[in-house]
Amino acid sequence: MKLEGRDGDAALREWLQLLKPRVISLVVFTGLAGMAVAPRWPSVPMGLIILACICVGAGAAGAINMWYDRDIDAVMRRTSVRPIPDGRVLPESALIYAIVLAVLSVVVLWLATNLLAASILAFSIFFYSVIYTMWLKRSTPQNIVIGGAAGAFPPMIGWAATMNSLDVLPVVMFAIVFLWTPPHFWSLSLYACKDYEKAGIPMLPVIKGPRYTRWNILIYTLILSGITLIPSITGECGWFYTTCASLLDVGFLYFAVKVLGDRQDQKGFSLDGDRPAKRAFRYSLLYLFLLFCGLLIDRVLLA
Repeated sequence: MKLEGRDGDAALREWLQLLKPRVISLVVFTGLAGMAVAPRWPSVPMGLIILACICVGAGAAGAINMWYDRDIDAVMRRTSVRPIPDGRVLPESALIYAIVLAVLSVVVLWLATNLLAASILAFSIFFYSVIYTMWLKRSTPQNIVIGGAAGAFPPMIGWAATMNSLDVLPVVMFAIVFLWTPPHFWSLSLYACKDYEKAGIPMLPVIKGPRYTRWNILIYTLILSGITLIPSITGECGWFYTTCASLLDVGFLYFAVKVLGDRQDQKGFSLDGDRPAKRAFRYSLLYLFLLFCGLLIDRVLLA
């Protein structure tokens, strides 16, 4: 196990890996959606600046997460190859790097747009870095439920950066991502349960058991399905979004039921290698992308 890095050996890819690029891609997309569905659009250069600030800010929060979690990352098979536990980047350098990027993203967004958007971005970085990473993640099985707010702010940032205000739609988009996060991550935690237990992270299946987690995946998916239809009920979106949301919700519920009905032993652990949970996790990624695509098409192309 290596916990000391050598920055001189770190290539550009290591510094980029600290930003969690796969997570950033979804964050930037939801931020773009929030910006694009607003009544007023920014210019192309301004839009790129807004997205860049969201991207850098989210990446900075991810780097702080990697710096703080370097001890448990080294224990878990899934994360042991990250730059800090693998010894390719010094922890101190990673922290400085993250703080500089966080401050830069907030200041640039403030100067380029407005204080409201910059404040939401700053709070989202603080929430993920401090509230979730340093407190909730290691202290409660509800870490993902509460911590899900951290990844739900980008639509509000995108909207606020263009409008200098908030409205019902960006708040609903926040709620959608917020409620999508638990079934998404709990599906992952079902088949990564041993890793989390080894690292001492109180994920729901570790503390409450797999069967309890399966029921919660279904319950949160049902709640999410209701929330996704609020834009249709309030008249913010039309038939296209309503159709997309309904079909995608049916799909998510199908996978959630499959997770619940997975062949289990007496403790609730899967007898089939958690294949339903893995399929539900992959579908959840596609679900959020397609749902927001439907929202964009409805609001932008069919308006």
